[in-house]
Amino acid sequence: MKTITLGKTGIRTPQNAFGALPIQRISRQEAVRLLRMAHDGGMTFFDTARAYTDSEEKVGEAFDGIRDRVFIASKTMAVTPEGFWNQLHTTLKNLRTDYLDLYQFHCVKQCFAPGDGTGMYEAMAEAKRQGKVRHIGITAHKIGIAEDIVKSGLYETLQFPFSYLATDRDIALVRACREADMGFIAMKGLSGGLLNNARACMAFMSQFYVLPIWGVQREEELKQWLAFFHEDGGMTPELQAFIDRDRKELLGDFCRGCGYCAPCAVGIQINQCARMSQMIRRSPSASWLSPDWQAEMMKIENCLDCGACKKRCPYELDIPRLLKKNLEDYKNILAGLVKL
Repeated sequence: MKTITLGKTGIRTPQNAFGALPIQRISRQEAVRLLRMAHDGGMTFFDTARAYTDSEEKVGEAFDGIRDRVFIASKTMAVTPEGFWNQLHTTLKNLRTDYLDLYQFHCVKQCFAPGDGTGMYEAMAEAKRQGKVRHIGITAHKIGIAEDIVKSGLYETLQFPFSYLATDRDIALVRACREADMGFIAMKGLSGGLLNNARACMAFMSQFYVLPIWGVQREEELKQWLAFFHEDGGMTPELQAFIDRDRKELLGDFCRGCGYCAPCAVGIQINQCARMSQMIRRSPSASWLSPDWQAEMMKIENCLDCGACKKRCPYELDIPRLLKKNLEDYKNILAGLVKL
């Protein structure tokens, strides 16, 4: 298992970290058990966020008493200094700690900088001066903003979507971070659940100086990642061939299922319906064809073409077009015109 140093932060951790977004969907008891299991299995870096409902509270309970043995990163979606301080104080209370190893501006629409009029960077710098934040990071979903962040030289880490569906431009971003001595935290390593071969995903990551944070919700998922502390997770010709086939099938516009497009004016579950064609083929299950899901998919017929989801999508996808395309395919599957 490769050890990664997150740029100028000096944080050294195995290239195998825990993304705590999914634990908001499970009980506190189960979440704490998984987090402790991850730590006992070798993981030392845990990433959460104020926006992840009770995720911070679960992380705080899991590592209460052993705070010095783990690196905890969280995020704020605040856009005013007042909101920043309120969220930071809440986060520290939830995590049962008086400092964060890494605090990140979350899903930004701009590169916050000193003197830009927002006061956001100044607030973060003051939090670091006070010792409440040890290192300053930022997360983005849009490549142009991410590139501006790297060029700014203001941040110690960048968190950005990165998987074996990465474009040449994405890979160039990773290399630019390395050249700038900036830590790169790879989110969406499974592309929102579209990628289901853990070995292929880990092998891809092992080729780059990045820290993947795997979203974990179930014990069987966690065990896949912990296995790489004892098994070779490197690339092989067979895995590369598998990745090449997957890239040929999936590259292009696809929904990562992040949910930032919500809510929909007519109640469409966009983060599932806009990628139903891929999910139903890659995770074969009769449940995708259940009456409940049929009803959800038919809501697409009520789409108002208002464009609100398209404006909110961090990947700038044409969501109405994707929804209609997925609905047409879904109807053909139900009619037996297309076989899975």
